[in-house]
Amino acid sequence: MSPDALPEIGLGTMGISDPERIASAIEMGYRHLDTAQIYENEDVVGKGIELADVSREELFVATKVWADSLAHDDVIASTETSLSKLGLDYVDLLYVHRPIEAYEPQETLLAFDALMEQERIRHVGVSNFTAEELDTARNVLDAPIFAHQVEMHPLFRQADLLADARRHGTNLVAYSPIAQGEVFDLPELTTLAEKHDATEAQIALAWVVETGAVPIPRSQSDSHLRENLVAGDIEFTSEDVDTIESIDREKKLFE
Repeated sequence: MSPDALPEIGLGTMGISDPERIASAIEMGYRHLDTAQIYENEDVVGKGIELADVSREELFVATKVWADSLAHDDVIASTETSLSKLGLDYVDLLYVHRPIEAYEPQETLLAFDALMEQERIRHVGVSNFTAEELDTARNVLDAPIFAHQVEMHPLFRQADLLADARRHGTNLVAYSPIAQGEVFDLPELTTLAEKHDATEAQIALAWVVETGAVPIPRSQSDSHLRENLVAGDIEFTSEDVDTIESIDREKKLFE
């Protein structure tokens, strides 16, 4: 896999505490693994990578620096700790998890550039940024912003940030793409699920893929992991997209 390519559907790992679950996901076909310092499971992800019969070069591994470690030297030190827990020499993508607390663009982002130069990370990402914060980051960074990770699902469609990502050639990565299960209660998704012989979760994931974003669903079940992985195979019509975009409810799950 090209180091510049994100698989269509990735694996969110928040809450996963069993390395076998990670290994199982990798062996069934997941290649994009997303974790974070605040999830306290980088060691679990690392052990899962070790257990899986798939080479490191085939995987795209991302983690995130938490808000209390965003001072320049703390970015460097905490990333080295993350790499040690993951058992890796580098991560493919390192995010600023949230631009709060210790975040200062000049301090934080110059450390990310330094990690790029040291080949400890291959790409720089940001998460939960506003359009204005993205503009500031782009002005400070030498490296391009490879990915912007945000909450995105049929109840929170992120049209403005999706447009920003398209305009700048940034990957938009969608966390909580099935809205923590709330998609199962949306009649519009039930209608589409029946049409496509799919689940509401698969329809939500297929919609994210249709927009050009990359969903990273998580699951503790192998059967759901398999269902999620093939959701991108669903072929939407323009009417299907219109059905989802006609939903007149909006709900943001994370502040």
